[in-house]
Amino acid sequence: MNIAIDGPAGAGKSTVAKMVAEQLGYLYIDTGSMYRALAWAAQEHQIEIEDEQAVSELLKNNVIHLKRDSAQQRVYWNDEDITDRIRTPQVSQYASVVASYGAVREQMLVLQRQLAQVGNVVMDGRDIGTHVLPDAEVKIFLTASIRERAERRLKELQQKGHQTDLAELEAEIAQRDKRDMEREVAPLRQAEDAVLLDTTGMTIPQVVDRILQICKRSGE
Repeated sequence: MNIAIDGPAGAGKSTVAKMVAEQLGYLYIDTGSMYRALAWAAQEHQIEIEDEQAVSELLKNNVIHLKRDSAQQRVYWNDEDITDRIRTPQVSQYASVVASYGAVREQMLVLQRQLAQVGNVVMDGRDIGTHVLPDAEVKIFLTASIRERAERRLKELQQKGHQTDLAELEAEIAQRDKRDMEREVAPLRQAEDAVLLDTTGMTIPQVVDRILQICKRSGE
């Protein structure tokens, strides 16, 4: 079974998808980390983030690996573990930019579909149910209010030692939503056969339970 979990920035997709995969014994694939890895690498190589061709060439000439250890999914750029370096606010913004490039998404699409062929998979992102895995047996579209998403992101950043402002985060999330929904290639939108799940006011365990119930009904 393939389970596709889509939604805007800060909706809790990665946390929820990882927990759902653990509960079901499925492989978890965080597609957002792949775009973050490319954005980080563009920064490291001092490539202009607006230069689509250069960013696309960077991806073509390097390799992104996703590996699972006992604690979490690790992200590698070639052989370098960059898991903890791709979660900064700037990388988040840059990831949204590189994800809007058609040439980049075409390359990522191939990688993501290859990963999904290994067996039972939970994959999260912006266009999994609509574009990457359109035949997924279960499709969930997670969302929440911008304020709640910003508060969650603030807490996450503070726990990692990053200091930022709630209003600034709200503005960044709103800007990212707009960019993701308006991009020409595979924009953020709910698949027609996806279940809409607004997580505003819900705890992570509650969201996970709801998704597991949906999966159970789908398998009956």
